[in-house]
Amino acid sequence: MNRPGAVGWRQLFAIFLWWLVCMLASATAVGRPNILYILTDDQSFRTMGCYREEGAYDWVRTPNLDRLAQRGVRFTHAYLGSWCLPSRYTALTGLHPYGIESLRHGLVYPRNSYDPDRVTFWPRVFRAEGYYTGMIGKWHTGKDAGFGRDWDYQIVWNRPAGSRANAGAYYGTQELHFHGSKKPVRVEGYPADHYTGWAVDFIRERAGSAQPWALWLCYPNAHPPFVPAERNQQEFAGVKVPTPVDIFVPAPGKPAYLSKIHAWSRGPDGEPLMRRIKTPTAGGGALREDNLSAWCRQYQQSVSAIDEGVGKILAALHATGQDEETLVIFTSDQGFALGQHGFAHKLAPYDANIRSPLIISQPGTIPQGQVCRTPVGGVDLVATIYSRGGVRAPEPLDGHDLTPLLGNPARPNWNHPVVQSYTRMGFGEKTAQVWRSRSPVGPPVPWWVSVVQGHHKYVRTMVRGEVEELYDLREDPEELVNLALRKQDAELLDEMRTTLDRELKRTNAPFVNRMPETGTSAALAKAERAVPAGRGSGLKAIFGRHSDRVNRPETGRVSKPGRLFGKSLVQAAKPGKRACLGLKS
Repeated sequence: MNRPGAVGWRQLFAIFLWWLVCMLASATAVGRPNILYILTDDQSFRTMGCYREEGAYDWVRTPNLDRLAQRGVRFTHAYLGSWCLPSRYTALTGLHPYGIESLRHGLVYPRNSYDPDRVTFWPRVFRAEGYYTGMIGKWHTGKDAGFGRDWDYQIVWNRPAGSRANAGAYYGTQELHFHGSKKPVRVEGYPADHYTGWAVDFIRERAGSAQPWALWLCYPNAHPPFVPAERNQQEFAGVKVPTPVDIFVPAPGKPAYLSKIHAWSRGPDGEPLMRRIKTPTAGGGALREDNLSAWCRQYQQSVSAIDEGVGKILAALHATGQDEETLVIFTSDQGFALGQHGFAHKLAPYDANIRSPLIISQPGTIPQGQVCRTPVGGVDLVATIYSRGGVRAPEPLDGHDLTPLLGNPARPNWNHPVVQSYTRMGFGEKTAQVWRSRSPVGPPVPWWVSVVQGHHKYVRTMVRGEVEELYDLREDPEELVNLALRKQDAELLDEMRTTLDRELKRTNAPFVNRMPETGTSAALAKAERAVPAGRGSGLKAIFGRHSDRVNRPETGRVSKPGRLFGKSLVQAAKPGKRACLGLKS
């Protein structure tokens, strides 16, 4: 019998259990990082100085983005999507576009919509798990922007919900909705600068809270028409850009649609001139000049505001003591081709069109100054966010947690291929039947699906009788030589076909068993019958008098075909194959 005022062993044990639960809860809270996901628009990996080794121009300057790379892991081959709308749905769901149900496009671009009861965005789940969630900037994912359901804090440029003029206001006065307001507010000035300022305010306001936060910051730069801030308009003056080797004529062995792109024409001085391609939502702010060098300079000038903004955001994290508490993800919805393969657009399956920059950083937790050369996808980022946040996804995801690669960026045997697709305006069950729809934006690119594993990429254009594509991204980073038309690579081609089929089935692609038959066998047979021709064959006929030296267009460096395409291609190929591949006999 206990004396009055004495504490029995049961009470002591109960106190101990209460203390243990509190300590575990506290440790869990401390271990849950803030999440800052910065998503830019149409920004190629070529626009960042830290990607010089992978092909960025030598004159590019992005000191703050380079500094971010030095404090984290930089991924050389990141693929988020083929164009803005599906890339952003993937960034919010962790699903491939063909797995996102209820997403529907309206009669007028970009008036798309979705059913929130059938689509779960990760911020909604994190909000329910105790995170304070915020969103600032471009919204391209349906009229319903999700305030109060997905977001606690929101300043949104809602493109699908506003006027057509507002949908194109990338660089001018925008109509914005503040924290769920029904009536938009017209905000003048340079939008990217506003977004940066609001992000800095958000970071400062959350600094004193024990509640972890997640912020999705979506910049409008560097989407066409690439209008830079006034302070950046004189940058990179006089810079000349080398002409991509296939800007006017597609490389041999490419799908037929590439011959219909026609984005560029020869100027009187030989420099490529852009043909006017109308983009309904591009708005005003036309380019000051039409030549390739002017395009590239202005494109890079519009990236400068991103770089400056990231610098201010990193400074705010440091000033508020949140550096080591915040997981920073910096990437873009996709890249943008500037002359490569004849394009002035995204959409196509080539790295020049769609490959994004990607940096993931959290000092003290993630190694600093490391480079990961393993290909990764947008679906992987969402799986990683769930993992790092200690939150369980409510449904299976298509991607894989990148934490092992963040711990060891050189990790071997990462057996997770990266699938990408372009199904125009078809999503979810609407992709069960391959159909030809007229895209409201961009050039006439048909449906395609691709897979990247290691340093090889396989592309399947979903047009009956069309040739397959296979590239060695290490030896041929510009994707000029289609290895699918080399008999000696038949085994590799079959392996990549099998890999794509397996991944499409794993991720429940509705079209996996309904893809049109390819024309690769017929093309290969034709190549086998080919004989060396005269003036009409070889790189000279296709790419001009410098055919013996193939430009690396991103850097201005040149490579002999034997170095770029491999000794076996140039020296060991039979004459018929050499003619098929466009090489000198």
